[in-house]
Amino acid sequence: MPYELRPYPNETLKPEGDYLQNSWKNYVYPMAEHFGVKMVLPRVSPQPHTHLAFEGFQYAKEKGKANEYNHRMFTAFFQDELNIGDINVLTNIVEELGLDHEEFRSSLETRKYREVHQKALKHAYEEADIQAVPTFYIGETIVKGARPKETLERIINEEITKQKPKIDFEGWVCGPDGC
Repeated sequence: MPYELRPYPNETLKPEGDYLQNSWKNYVYPMAEHFGVKMVLPRVSPQPHTHLAFEGFQYAKEKGKANEYNHRMFTAFFQDELNIGDINVLTNIVEELGLDHEEFRSSLETRKYREVHQKALKHAYEEADIQAVPTFYIGETIVKGARPKETLERIINEEITKQKPKIDFEGWVCGPDGC
């Protein structure tokens, strides 16, 4: 689900600032190392607004490439330090994914998916009440913040056991002698 920490027109953060330097040093880098994920604090300053990247997601989703697009956006920003708020950068990335870069660029320039993205944000902010990333909705349980795989598996299993058992009616018949 799309979620923007600092949606336009809010000011974004600068990677050289104390807040990002400290949070990455104390939280992000240790967690990334623990999970074996290569991550860097992008030097793009100030950090870009991501509404165009999210509108591009809607295009990629429509073309059946949502997962590939999302993965590439994360690596583009958090590994390659690319400015994912720039239409030229986004257009080059979708070309890597085999999507029509001219059609994609046009969809961003005309803001074709703006309303779809705004509805998704409204759902995230107002209906789902997401206030932090990551946030997981697992059945009736809301999990805010990163958790180990084992914790998420335990919550999933607990939610599965809460579900009403399903009765398999296949083959059941009622006739003159009863059911």
